[in-house]
Parts: sequence; structure tokens; C-alpha cells
Amino acid sequence: MDKIIVKGARENNLKNIDIEIPKNKLVVMTGVSGSGKSSLAFDTIYAEGERRYIESLSAYARQFLGGSEKPLVDSIEGLSPSISIDQKSTNNNPRSTVGTVTEIYDYLRLLFARIGIPYCPNHHKPIVSQSVEEMTNKVMEYEIGTKLEVLSPVCHGEKGTHKDLFDSLRKDGYTRVRVNGETRDVAEDIVLDKNTKDDIEVVIDRIVIKEDIRSRLFEAIETATKLSKGKVVINIIGDKEIVMSESYACPDCDFSLPELEPRIFSFNAPYGACPHCKGLGFTKHIDLDLLIPDKNKSIIDGAIETFNLDNTIESNKLFTVCRELGIDLSTPISKMPKKDLDVILYGSPYLFDFDFVSKNGNTRHTTDTYEGIVSQLERRYIETNSGWIREWIDRYMNDTTCEVCNGSRLKPEILNILIDGKSIWDVVQMSIKDLIVFFDNLKLNEQQKEISELILKEIKSRLEFLDHVGLNYLSLQREAGTLSGGEAQRIRLATQIGSRLSGVLYVLDEPSIGLHQKDNDRLIDSMKNMRDLGNTLIVVEHDEDTMRAADYLIDIGPGAGDNGGRVMAAGTPEEVMNNENSLTGQYLTGKKRIEVPAKRRKSNGNWITIKGASENNLKNINVKFPLGVMTCVTGVSGSGKSTLVNEILCHSLQHSVYKSKVKVGKHKSITGLENVDKVVEISQDPIGRTPRSNPATYTGVFDDIRDVFAETKEAKMRGYDKGRFSFNVKGGRCEACWGDGVKKIEMHFLPDVYVPCDVCHGTRYNSETLDIKFKGKTIADVLEMRVSEAIEFFENHKKVRDKLQVLMDVGLGYVKLGQSAPTLSGGEASRVKLAKELQKKATGKSVFILDEPTTGLHTDDIKKLLAILNRIVENGDTVIIIEHNLDVIKVADYIIDLGPDGGDGGGTIVATGTPEEVSKCESSYTGKYLKKYLNK
Repeated sequence: MDKIIVKGARENNLKNIDIEIPKNKLVVMTGVSGSGKSSLAFDTIYAEGERRYIESLSAYARQFLGGSEKPLVDSIEGLSPSISIDQKSTNNNPRSTVGTVTEIYDYLRLLFARIGIPYCPNHHKPIVSQSVEEMTNKVMEYEIGTKLEVLSPVCHGEKGTHKDLFDSLRKDGYTRVRVNGETRDVAEDIVLDKNTKDDIEVVIDRIVIKEDIRSRLFEAIETATKLSKGKVVINIIGDKEIVMSESYACPDCDFSLPELEPRIFSFNAPYGACPHCKGLGFTKHIDLDLLIPDKNKSIIDGAIETFNLDNTIESNKLFTVCRELGIDLSTPISKMPKKDLDVILYGSPYLFDFDFVSKNGNTRHTTDTYEGIVSQLERRYIETNSGWIREWIDRYMNDTTCEVCNGSRLKPEILNILIDGKSIWDVVQMSIKDLIVFFDNLKLNEQQKEISELILKEIKSRLEFLDHVGLNYLSLQREAGTLSGGEAQRIRLATQIGSRLSGVLYVLDEPSIGLHQKDNDRLIDSMKNMRDLGNTLIVVEHDEDTMRAADYLIDIGPGAGDNGGRVMAAGTPEEVMNNENSLTGQYLTGKKRIEVPAKRRKSNGNWITIKGASENNLKNINVKFPLGVMTCVTGVSGSGKSTLVNEILCHSLQHSVYKSKVKVGKHKSITGLENVDKVVEISQDPIGRTPRSNPATYTGVFDDIRDVFAETKEAKMRGYDKGRFSFNVKGGRCEACWGDGVKKIEMHFLPDVYVPCDVCHGTRYNSETLDIKFKGKTIADVLEMRVSEAIEFFENHKKVRDKLQVLMDVGLGYVKLGQSAPTLSGGEASRVKLAKELQKKATGKSVFILDEPTTGLHTDDIKKLLAILNRIVENGDTVIIIEHNLDVIKVADYIIDLGPDGGDGGGTIVATGTPEEVSKCESSYTGKYLKKYLNK
């Protein structure tokens, strides 16, 4: 069958859809946010494919994977094995990196184990291992008549008289030794200075090389290796000495390595992981800037935030120590001598007499050392079983690069194994782009080439796939948890390309997110290559170029929520464009569009100026942000946009306005912050990590809704106040699930499973609370309403309606009020945050910072979002947006374009000015694509 035939799809808001989707094609599903695209692609087609796969497994396997409910659909025919590639972060485990996720690091470990050359870090010379036979063969290469000694080194540079060693050698029948180059008879009473470092070698045999001497030589070398645990010294008398070893050991010092095998290059195994940081590359330590934010305060005035000055054991200890050592606790921290502050923070090795008087008057006397405030916090962080205490201490800690491995995660000796002069740590620090060049120009001998041919083929192909999906700026050591949703999805996409499967249905969720137009064409080519292998790709996407490149385009609509769920058009992109029912088609033809503003706004005269920005890949740049306008910060992925805006600008503003403890990225100076009295960061981070957080609670509209229910006649008769209608406190909530609506089943080594509460059936409330109704609906019914439904339901309650209207304005009319925070996409979460802030009164001196707010938005939704952002600027406030979407960039008042490329190739200012000015900059990739949009 060459089609996937879906009949009667009713999942979520889908209106009994029937559709035929061609197989082995690139199929794009589009439509406004909340129209039902994901419901059809993921919740229906992929979900059914996953269910059928699980049903095909044995009962034993199914118990670990869990059951999968059949989606609300009559039938799906022609379904292939399905793989979902969504935007969820790959892994938040700090041990997971780009290298491990893509499996490239596994191949690197194998490569270094097979052709890596160990070097002595002290003498900078290569070291090799040899079998006894290889050693014998090497010595037999000398001409007949060569005189030599076979020596076994048993002591190298060690102090002592070594009496026990000589007694043992005599007992075992050895007669001669060489001490510091001088041959001595073991029968003599050898007396050595105990303070001198000595080298001692046992003379195993004196041999003259003859044709038939091989077996005797083999035996002597074998004896020498056993005695010295691997090393042999061959003294070619009158000429030179050669040192050989069964293990990787330096002939000139004690440096040695274990047998080269892949596991010693793993930072997730004890064989290779740095013992100090356990393979993490960093250790957690108290940050004094966070612990003592105001160093002009004294300890008596509360300079140390975690320290309680009341009558506690710790405060009494501190007062005792400072009294005995003459330390004045009323001295400001900034003026306190370093040695005194070090005692307070890190303790003292001396013994002190401590007396502690309890509340009932009993005195306890102890003699002990003083631990110190910082030392105690770091110890408690490691030892405590309390998640709350660990979280509290963590607020005052920062990750510090491990001082033993310098962030490499591996034992230092492992970094002395090199390929073409590079250690495995040197390799994983390179960008994908630089790695491709490195492996293309690798200098290997013929034997190394033969051994590594297949390994290098796998590594190169995976690197090329990452390059093709626009990730060549990443390094293999980048933590997977720091990747954006779009980056994580493209990594999984690259892995699937590498697998070269055929006959598979791939379902992708906006793979173009976070991708500059420069890299988008290559992403589209990669998807076409997957299609050409005989696969079907269903891509949920809003990107115009992707839609035009599709073999088949499906437009879902016409609106969001209950107003969506229908197929408005389906066919080739040209057929959809010719269909007047398709909103997407009208934007593709240009009948509908986001207009370029007739006039660009000018700054209000104030600027924020950053000088010497050098965090991550920023190249010591100077940047000016105008206030009172809409600014877009643009550039290819990895060019430094987030570092500049989030880590330097935003954190500096938070520090200035709110005295926040966030760490500010490296820069020399920043001016103009006094012109800002409020900073609003709209990121794509979740609005909460538990089902208790939802759009209604986050925006505060739920408080007003609870007021409405508390005002009903029935509620007043029963004496219920608004607290009764909260699912977070005891009283009105279901106590069986504590108001979660679900119960968590811990699966130990598998992810936790959530099942609906069997008492409240997911409503969160007890039956008494659900007796109270407003206009025939319970509080649980209201939480199930979409924003668009709720705004009509509460049309006569202005406070509720106004807050819901803001959610409508930011394009979230389709979202349910009680939708749990973890199920919201990054783009949805950012718009919920924006809606919350828009409820507040404009100050005229606020700065709104948004990180790719168009994520998940149709062009029609972007048009609505821009109307809101323009409204913010018209109020006198400032909007700064990190963005790739050209419809947003073209309407900005000012652009700061970073690049020109990603990673090491980025971090500089390519162009600044109005969109028209940037479009004229020939070195700007953004300008090149922007020119087309300005000319439309």
C-alpha cells in the first residue's frame, strides 16, 4: 500500500478527520497553533504506530514498556514502523554529552585504544608495550658477538637502606646487582644511605649473542619481567642501554599506563573517570559572591546569608574561636584580614574549648577543631539526605572546573595517549566543523590506516550528518542537557540519518526551530535524503521554505482549539496555495502577509553599552542596545546570541535592578543600566516542573476564578472560602492524590509512570467541592476549558476576562486553563510568561527580553504576537528579541547581527542598524536572506 489511510481521527480537537497521506514522501503538516497538527501527527498516527509495536512484543517486554491506549481513531491502514523525533531535551544527566548521545565518543574510545600512542608526560617520548617474545626478537637483531647484560629494575629513585630487598634477593639466589650504575655482589653487606634516592637493578644474566642463544635469552628476559613487574633493561656492554616493558611504561621514569582498551577512555567508568570529580569535569563549591553578596557588611550585621547569629552551636563556636584568635566580627568583610576571613570560612586545625548552654540551662563542654562556615556547608551538601537542604545550599554554590583533570573528566594519565598529537580531550573540544577537517587530514602510518579504516568511516559519517543538520558549531563535549529543543531534535535526526533505515515512518516536530535560514536548506536536503532511502516523513512545521519543499502539504484549521481540527487543504504546495480555504496558502502566495513598517522607531536617546564581552565564544566585542525600541539579535546558530543577551545583558540587568545572585558573563564594563527599572525575561524554560503548575495558576487568573466560585450562593451557605477551591491545600482537594489528579508510580530504573487518581478520577477535588457549581460548571470543569471557551464563560467578570484576553492575545486561546506545565512546549511556556507580564502596568523603563518567542507559531500567530510586542514599545518600554524568524526580524527597529558563523567562527559583530541597513551588508548571512523579505 502506497498510502497511510486515516479514518475517523477524533483525538483532542480533531473533528472526525479522514485523510490519505502518501508514503515515501516528505509530508508537512501546518496550521495555526492549536489547530490539531500535533494531535493528528503525534497523538494519532505515531501513537497508533507505537501501540502496534508494543502489542507485537512479548508479555515480558510489555511489562517494562507499559501499556499504550489506542488513540481515538476508527482505523489507520498502511502504517509503517514509527519513530518520533520531537523537541524534548535529550538528557539532563551531566554525564550525557553530544559525543555520547551520537555514539561518536564510543567510536573515539575504540580509535584511541587501537591506534593511540602513549607518551611519557615527563620525558615527552612515546612508550610502547612488548611481549617477552618481541623483546627477545629485538635483542637478537644485534650482531653475533655482542655482549650484553639482562637487568631487572627493582627500585627507581627511592630512599632507604633497602636491607629487606637485598635479603630477599640473596634468599632467591641472585648474586649481582647494579646500584646507581655500579655492579655489586649481593653477598656483600651492601649498606646504603637512607636519605639517598637509589636505582637498583638485578643482574639476571650476562650473555654473548650466538645463533643458538635465543632460548637462554628468552628465559632471562622472562625472569627479568617477572621480578620487575614488566620492565627489562638490556645493557649492551660498551655501547648503550635499551629499556623495554610488557606494559606501557617509560624507560626513564615511573610513569606507566594500563593496557589500552576502550573502557579507560570512558569518563562514566572508574577505569577512566577522574577520581576527584568522578568523571563530571567539575566540582561544586560555595561561591563567596553568592554567600556574601554585600562585602561592606560585617558578620555581626548579617553579611553571611546562611549563618544564624542566634544562640546556636555553630554561632557559639564561631564567637569562641574569634574571641581566642582576636578576630573582630564587627569589621566589614571587605576590610577583614584574609587570614581571619579564612579561619571563619574554612576553619582552623587548632583545638578549642567550646561551651554550649542549652535552653534548659545545661552546659555542654567539648574540645574540637573549628570546621568553618564554607567547609561545613560543602560537607552538609554531600552528606545530607534532605533534598530541601541540598537545594538550599545549592543556591550558594557554583560549578568549578575540576582542578585535577581541568574539566577533561578523565584521569590525567589517559590524556597522554595521542593520535596525531591530539588527546581524546583535545578532540572532543573541537567543533564539529573543525573535527571534520582534522579527520580528513589525519596523519597515520600504513598499519594505523588499516586498523582504523572502519572506525574512521563511522566517525566521519556521523560528523557529516551533524554538519548537514546545521550543528557544526557544537563540540562533542557539550552537555546534552544544555542543548535547546531544536538542537536536541536535530541531533536525533542526524543519528537516524546515520542509521540509514528504510521503510520507516518518521514524525518530526518543527526541526527548523533555532535554525538560521543559512542552515535550513541543508536540513531540508537531509530530510529529502531520508525520504529517498524509502522512508515517509511527516513534519509538523511552520517554516515557509520547508512547506515549499514538501511533496505533500496538509493544512489543519481553520482556527485553534474547538475552532480547529479540520483538514482545510491537502496536496502539493501549489495546490494548497490555490485553495482559498487555506490560511497557510494565503500566506504562501502573499495574499496575507506581515507588513514591513513604513517607518522605523528611533531610540529614546538612552543606550545600554557593553564593552569587552568575552563569555564563551564572544571575541571581546563592544555592543550598544538602544532603549525604547524593538531590537532583534540575529545570527547563525552558535554565533553567540544567547551568551550576549541572556548571560551578559539580562543577568547584568537582573543584578542591577533586583540585586539578583545570578552569575554575569565575562565583560569589561556595562553602562546605561540606571535607565531601566524593570527587566522581564521571557525564556522557553518551563513555567513549572510538576502537574500542579498550569497557565491558570501561573498567570494568577485562577485566584480570580476561585473568588467567583467562593461568591456563589451554595459556597456561602456551606461556609467555603476561595481556599476551598485550591488543589494545593487541604480542604477542597482530593486527599488520595493530594490534588495532583494523578498518582506517581515509581519504576526504579525506569521513568516514573503517572496514572489518573482512582478516587477523584483526575479532577483533583473531593466530591463536596465538586458540588459547588457556577453556571452549571464545577471548578474542575473550568480547568478543563480552553482559554477561548473560558473567556466567553466569564464574560461578565472583568478581572477574569481581562487576564484571559491577554492569553488570547499571545495566541494561547487553544490551551486549557489547567493544562499541566510539563506538557507545554517551550514556545507555549514563553507566551504564558509574556501574558503574565502584560497584565502588569507599563513603567516606560522596562526591558523585555525574549528568546525565540515564535517557536511553534504559525505566521498568523506571529502577526498577533508582533502586535503585542509593538504595543509594549509604544508604551515606552524596550523589547529585545533573539530570533531567526525573518518576519519578526524585518519589522524590528534595530538589528544586532552576530557571526559570521557558529562556535569559534562566531562571536563578532557582523552588522548593526535598521533591517534595511543590515540587508546591505554583504558579509551578513542574515542580511542576505532579509533582503528577499524586505523586497516582497
